Amino acid sequence: MMKVDEKKLLTLLEETGVLQEGHFLLSSGMHSDKYLQCALILQYPDYAEELGRELAGKFTDMQIDLVASPALGGVVLGQETARALGCRAIFGERIEGVMQFRRGFDVKKGEKVLIVEDVVTTGGSVSEVIKLVEKKGGIPVGVGSIVDRSFEEPDFPCPYRSLIKLEIALYSPQDCPLCQEGLAFDKPGSRIGKS
Repeated sequence: MMKVDEKKLLTLLEETGVLQEGHFLLSSGMHSDKYLQCALILQYPDYAEELGRELAGKFTDMQIDLVASPALGGVVLGQETARALGCRAIFGERIEGVMQFRRGFDVKKGEKVLIVEDVVTTGGSVSEVIKLVEKKGGIPVGVGSIVDRSFEEPDFPCPYRSLIKLEIALYSPQDCPLCQEGLAFDKPGSRIGKS
């Protein structure tokens, strides 16, 4: 069983191919020279279980009744975090661009909810899930992720904790030096059709 510290985790992210280099159009619409494809580490059940346990450990000071995640990046990690916390896990998914709970998932009024995502860049997907939780009468008590790659502290109404903070350049499309060099971009994110 590994004990995750930031140095070990960074090495593991590199070894499993999570940390990629190139020219990427992110789901947020921003551009970057690096991309984090956490599915490549979460495909290994032992790593997924350990990362979920480590993330759950960052919230032992709170009562948590439910873990909610945005699809697709947060689903596996949310399940493993919920397993470690001994609670349910659900996920929201976008239907025609709108985040929703489907498949019979619901949040009970007053449930204390931890929102879990693989990577937080702008916090947009997490914020959508927070709004869904609040609309259903749940209480967001925390946000957790494997990687925090945000430049500004995300504006969440509850504490945010990650396993690692990585400072990775983000560019607006009009200021992207990679675009100015004429490099084609990859669009690996989950919001297909978003530009």
